[in-house]
Amino acid sequence: MIKNLKKNPPLVICLSFIVLIFTGAFLLNTKMASVSGENIGFVNALFTSTSASCVTGLVLVNTSEYWTAFGKFIIASLIQIGGLGTMVFLSLIPMLFHKRIGIVERRILKEQVSHDATKGIIKLVIYIIKFSLGVEFVGAILLALRFVPQYGFIKGTLFSLFHSVSAFCNAGFDLTGNSLMNYQSDGLITLTISSLIIIGGLGYTVFLEIYRHRNFKNLSLHSKAAISISLILLIIGTLGFFLLEHNQISMNNLDLKGKILTSYFMSASSRTAGFNSLDLSKIQEGSVIITIFLMFIGASPASTGGGIKTTTFGVLLFSTISVLRGDEEAEIFHKTIPYDALVKSLCIFFLASGLVIISSLGLMIIEDGRFLYLDILYEIVSAFGTVGVSRGITSNLSYPSKIILIILMYIGRVGAATLGIGILNKKTKKHTKYSHGKIIVG
Repeated sequence: MIKNLKKNPPLVICLSFIVLIFTGAFLLNTKMASVSGENIGFVNALFTSTSASCVTGLVLVNTSEYWTAFGKFIIASLIQIGGLGTMVFLSLIPMLFHKRIGIVERRILKEQVSHDATKGIIKLVIYIIKFSLGVEFVGAILLALRFVPQYGFIKGTLFSLFHSVSAFCNAGFDLTGNSLMNYQSDGLITLTISSLIIIGGLGYTVFLEIYRHRNFKNLSLHSKAAISISLILLIIGTLGFFLLEHNQISMNNLDLKGKILTSYFMSASSRTAGFNSLDLSKIQEGSVIITIFLMFIGASPASTGGGIKTTTFGVLLFSTISVLRGDEEAEIFHKTIPYDALVKSLCIFFLASGLVIISSLGLMIIEDGRFLYLDILYEIVSAFGTVGVSRGITSNLSYPSKIILIILMYIGRVGAATLGIGILNKKTKKHTKYSHGKIIVG
């Protein structure tokens, strides 16, 4: 059983997240995790643990007020482990004891960090750990410039570390009680948090290439696509939020600087982080649709974020453009898109779309019309995209609905394709080839 399991890296990754989630749930369901000294209930603990481990940010209770220092530490630990990746974190143990990491473990690590070979995988893992902790440390220092004067040295430092980890891992958990709504016009907080979100969401391999080449022209097709699509989505989101909200009740207390900062922050955060600087119950329906669109696409591969991924969207977008232009082959940046990348992108898109539609209908039936469909769709995509923003319905959902969201957060983090391959993986490949047939489409 274990021997066969080791031959299936995707399944190992999926199971490792399950172990992390249930471990966190048992710890959060203890009396010492809550301020009241009462158990939160296993389903609620499981929901919170899944949200933290899968770096989502959907919460059932106020993180700042409900959880003790122990509970907050568990949540922060789950965010860090889930953000880095379970197998990346576990690889630290043999490294600390100077033990050799075997070929099977290297294959699992290769799968988790989306690397194309086992060669050099340990160096990449060391880089990922150093890069992540380094960025989080710098982010914490910048946040401390604001939080330490406000909360005092110890509390301000802990606040800075927690929010830096939460932002870089694209988790969206906060200790302020109302996310970042009190810092709408604060450039230091807004730009630091949004920068951490963007860096965490671009992926480790992109920044490794930037460090090595330091020239956009010399980057790989993957990095060019990830950066370009991320920038396009950031601009679209910023303009969309500003045009829709700048003269509405959600921003009527802000000056021009505050409106621009808030629009930029909401665009960066909506893709996968889950922080919010606007009252989401007051935003326009157009802004809700923009957020759903951004959440569904999400971050880039080998990052801390979820969604179908920017490169998946890019492959589908540029393939569509190529078809409309009558090109024989789809291309991005004068490079032909590999056929397997196109097929995998289509698979991911349809799996994700199907999950979202079926889950939305499921919640509509379970909740029996208690919530608007747009609010339910918002919640579903937020869970699948591991974003964590909500229109305020999370804590009012029934247990069956919470379980659906738990499953969605889990699938969103490990990846629908990874989970499917892990479960349906065949020991023998099918080599039969059939003659080409004709089918009319469009």
